[in-house]
Amino acid sequence: MQYRELGRTGWKVSSISFGAWAIGGTWGTVSDAESLAALNRALDLGVNLFDTADVYGDGRSERLLAQLRRQRTDPFYIATKAGRRLEPHTAAGYDRANLTAFVERSLKHLETEALDLLQLHCPPTDVYYMPEVFGILDDLVTAGKLRYYGVSVEKVEEALKAIEYPHVQSVQIIFNMFRQRPAELLFEQVKKRSVGILARVPLASGMLTGKLRTDSTFAPDDHRSFNRDGDAFDRGETFSGVDYSAALQAVDELKALCPTGLSMAQFALRWLLMFDAVTCAIPGAKRPSQVEENSSASDLAPLSEDTMARVRSIYDRRIRRLVHQYW
Repeated sequence: MQYRELGRTGWKVSSISFGAWAIGGTWGTVSDAESLAALNRALDLGVNLFDTADVYGDGRSERLLAQLRRQRTDPFYIATKAGRRLEPHTAAGYDRANLTAFVERSLKHLETEALDLLQLHCPPTDVYYMPEVFGILDDLVTAGKLRYYGVSVEKVEEALKAIEYPHVQSVQIIFNMFRQRPAELLFEQVKKRSVGILARVPLASGMLTGKLRTDSTFAPDDHRSFNRDGDAFDRGETFSGVDYSAALQAVDELKALCPTGLSMAQFALRWLLMFDAVTCAIPGAKRPSQVEENSSASDLAPLSEDTMARVRSIYDRRIRRLVHQYW
């Protein structure tokens, strides 16, 4: 496992980390026993950053991570998120009372006195123009409730605004072979400010594993069956906002570029790590075998310049018009 520095925290985190959305919910049936086996396997393989949120299974994934901490002595970091519990989810809801309550709830679920990293959970764009919100986060750090904080965003523009605040340590954003816009201006700016990048949805909701087909089906409680048009939350979170059939066609072309001996998932994750602005990718996993496949990407040989250029060409021809200016 390779490690990269996260912002100005002084932490060195595994370049392939663990996204805990799937073990919380909205990804079909999941077993807590199997989820814990996956989490333990991740630690065995050197993963030391786990990303979760208070809404993943209404705290289910946070509680699983607390259980992992009780079981293991290995040091690791937990990044959680807050804000999506608001109903309605409006900028006005990001006030001191609500944010403090969300933090206290996560502290209880994670069985800790201070959150390692709290991220605002894809708040409305207006929140990034409210310095008082970031002042509240500063106060929570001073109070010892948070060690550090960052943001999880939908849009590049939101990320660029967020990093203007001096104590934002990290930006979590969708970045993968189907969502390449962050590699332009954003990556240049985060490097200048020493802000970390957590690349979420790195496998485009499983599309970039190369295992999905035209006749693939998903459970009713799997967001891939009910959120393709953004009916539940931002449609960019499901298959990276790419039309299903268009995505399958692009994946067929990408498969031809996959180096011998690598799975498509490993190829997609190694592609991400070619960008030095990326601190880590946070693929989800519900089973130990998925953890093993994902984690191995950290130690793979670099991809060639020709392969990188061809991936970009497929994006430009097939995907760019579908996503580039939306997020």
